Amino acid sequence: MGDNPQKETNTAVDEQDAIARRTAKDSVFCGLFRDKKYLLQLYQALHPEDIETTEEDLTDITIRNVLTDGIYNDVGFRNKDKVILLTEAQSTWSMNILIRMLLYLAETYHGYFRREAADLYSSTKVSLPKAELYVIFTGKRVERPEYITLSEEFFHGKECSIEIKAKMLYGGKGKDIISQYVEFSKVYTEQVKKYGYTREAVLETIRICKDKDVLAEYLRSKESEAISIMMALFDEEYIQMAYHKRLRREVEAAVKEEVKAEVKEEVKAEVKEEVKAEVKEEVTEKEKRSAKKLYQKGFPIEEIADISEVSVETVKQWLEL
Repeated sequence: MGDNPQKETNTAVDEQDAIARRTAKDSVFCGLFRDKKYLLQLYQALHPEDIETTEEDLTDITIRNVLTDGIYNDVGFRNKDKVILLTEAQSTWSMNILIRMLLYLAETYHGYFRREAADLYSSTKVSLPKAELYVIFTGKRVERPEYITLSEEFFHGKECSIEIKAKMLYGGKGKDIISQYVEFSKVYTEQVKKYGYTREAVLETIRICKDKDVLAEYLRSKESEAISIMMALFDEEYIQMAYHKRLRREVEAAVKEEVKAEVKEEVKAEVKEEVKAEVKEEVTEKEKRSAKKLYQKGFPIEEIADISEVSVETVKQWLEL
């Protein structure tokens, strides 16, 4: 550590300037259940009747897209070849989670059949693991339905060719891993209200949760990792926000230039019409003067009209007859 004091200084500055992830709760959720020990606790909270399943029986099948903009979910795992469980955490109530879960499930089944080298075009029926879908909701809401379904929310309860049914989990007063995670989320939300998205909010969240025995074992054993997950020097949302601001400025500048061009064209058109009117008026005045001279010299009105290529009535108006 003492070999590079400049690095230590930079690190300290970086830590002070770091921004807490707005998705910190979800990040901890994913980090927590990547550990088989806590994944088993999650399974046991969902299936308390199953006392035989072990950590070795669980396989992580979470969809992760690190280098692409494809779909990804929070936690997906399989109990041997029996059950596929997809679990999402969200603090904002949105029925779009059902559509996302439909996509997660399709992608998960696709990966399963690919690994099993299953021939979906053969006459032999393939093995299809049962799917269970869960949403852990950590926000505030008066209505708390036990289940949400695609048909009810998007097709007004009418039967349709596809259906997605997800069980909603809100945590409780117990000490199961789901209740602990919900409590952790609430503590974090409260600390962010006090300190904003800062390092202090993160450290206070960890301190309070350890004192309250909420995810305490995980937070003690992986405190530095938990802090790293919850902090980000260049938080994804910050980058997105900066990108959208720059994009907005570029669009505004382009619109302004376009408006200027349109105004220029309008001005050009107006000037053109004014010039045409002025030229026309000037030509008409010359024609009037010529017509009067011809009339004074004794030319008939009809002949003057023929020479000027206008009607007799126009010549009479010029001559004020």
